[in-house]
Amino acid sequence: MQFDEDFRGFSFQKEGPLDMRMDPTTDLTAKDVVNEMSEDDLGVIFRDLGEERFWRRGARAIVDARKKKTIVTTTELAGVIEKAISRKEGIHPATRIFQAIRIYINKELESIEGSLKKAIDVLAPGGKIGVLSFHSLEDRIVKNIFRDAAKSIKGLDQKPLLALLTKKPRVPTPQEKRINRRSRSAKLRFAEKL
Repeated sequence: MQFDEDFRGFSFQKEGPLDMRMDPTTDLTAKDVVNEMSEDDLGVIFRDLGEERFWRRGARAIVDARKKKTIVTTTELAGVIEKAISRKEGIHPATRIFQAIRIYINKELESIEGSLKKAIDVLAPGGKIGVLSFHSLEDRIVKNIFRDAAKSIKGLDQKPLLALLTKKPRVPTPQEKRINRRSRSAKLRFAEKL
């Protein structure tokens, strides 16, 4: 829902302020990250949280652009990235950079890990849990937490906490991807509390 509101600054497809905060009461915005972080720190964010292949190029282009003028809108940032990282096919060059900034600002990976562990703790025996993730970093966290909770530890005489109901994640059908473009990267995993 937030992604569709241009004033929230999540999408490079609509002109909006560089914000990207899920919680607008927090201090750190995308504008702060883009205009104040070092090139090295930006690069690490783009590489680790966006899994962007051309992370160095993206970080360098942003630092060069902000020397001339503060980057304040989503379309300005997308333009800077598009000039630095050209792609003839596939996703827009700004997609992974925007994703990385959003994940960083909102501490999304930490939130997923903490929330999922708490959800498993409060789940009643026989209760089922399903988690829908939208990129590989999220899915990896879900997969690892589910897998670890489904293991028994012999030396400690610990029984598994969960039973995996999906060995591999469920993914959208080609028809669903055509109807809902945002579903293309979705992965759904299920487990049951023992």
